[in-house]
Amino acid sequence: MERAEFFSTQAGRTIIAPRQTRARFGIGDVVRHRLFDFRGVVFDIDPVFANSEEWYQSIPEDIRPQRDQPFYHLLAENDDSSYVAYVSQGNLLADPEGGPVDHPTVRQLFDSFKDGRYRMRRSLTH
Repeated sequence: MERAEFFSTQAGRTIIAPRQTRARFGIGDVVRHRLFDFRGVVFDIDPVFANSEEWYQSIPEDIRPQRDQPFYHLLAENDDSSYVAYVSQGNLLADPEGGPVDHPTVRQLFDSFKDGRYRMRRSLTH
């Protein structure tokens, strides 16, 4: 299998990943965590785990996800607050609510919300 390398500033190291991977969700999709009570909008996707080893080890071992799957950066919300989350594909589900996410950064990254998805601002796409 062909591999690709990229430097992750979050991890502080070079990440080796398959050249192709299948992400179940796309940028702008609204998702919900499978185990914890929060939802969010996808704003970036890593093809494999690309965060720090310290972050990975802080996850309890019995629920720690495999590294070799897509990981999603979310503008997340729960009943108490909004924050940025980093979640494995295996822990995400499509959000059945389908409504907009109430996160203060949404307007900086996305133009509109239609049919359960956000559309990224044109100035941020390539």
